[in-house]
Amino acid sequence: MKDPRIALVVAAALLLGGCAGMDQTQQDTAKGAAVGAAAGAVLGAVLGDSREDTATGAAIGAVGGAIAGNVWSKRMQRQKEQMEAATEGTGVTVTQTTDNQLKLDIPSDVSFDTGRYEIKPELRPILDQFATTLQENPDAQVSIVGHTDSTGTDAINNPLSVNRAASTRDYLAARGVASNRISIDGRGSREPIASNANAEGRALNRRVEIFVREPQVAAY
Repeated sequence: MKDPRIALVVAAALLLGGCAGMDQTQQDTAKGAAVGAAAGAVLGAVLGDSREDTATGAAIGAVGGAIAGNVWSKRMQRQKEQMEAATEGTGVTVTQTTDNQLKLDIPSDVSFDTGRYEIKPELRPILDQFATTLQENPDAQVSIVGHTDSTGTDAINNPLSVNRAASTRDYLAARGVASNRISIDGRGSREPIASNANAEGRALNRRVEIFVREPQVAAY
């Protein structure tokens, strides 16, 4: 191939295709690296065009992009395993996202009663363990997003979702996690994951999502 950008994007695609024999964590990490490599290759090639050296620019971009895309660390994997053990059987799901964040999805039967933002007793031991893992990974940053079902108006749901995220943040801060590591957001009823036409779906939509990420690493 004459265009190195095409060659490097194809290489990233081949890397994705080679993930079949890996376990889930390895697959997710490899996918992050491949996506980063492809994006970095294009950016590097553009930079190379201005230097009349497209091949060199694309190669540099691919390497830098792969580094930027592969940010799932051993600490994050250990934290994921600890939270999986702490939440087993509770209904809380613990996953690695496609952009290499740790995600805790906490449904309403664990987190908050309908129309309320006070943390339920069932959630406290989970957050206690989570706070411990955050103290063991002091560089990690946390984002907490609250959600509601579609019952009620936006004037009610939007602040309710923010208050749920804020209650979660405050609980973690009271257990030694610096509040400046935690950002919060509320999405109201705008991002349902199930139908709001029945009680079961509405219960799933009333939830809190917690994301943990490692600090961004400069790619170049």
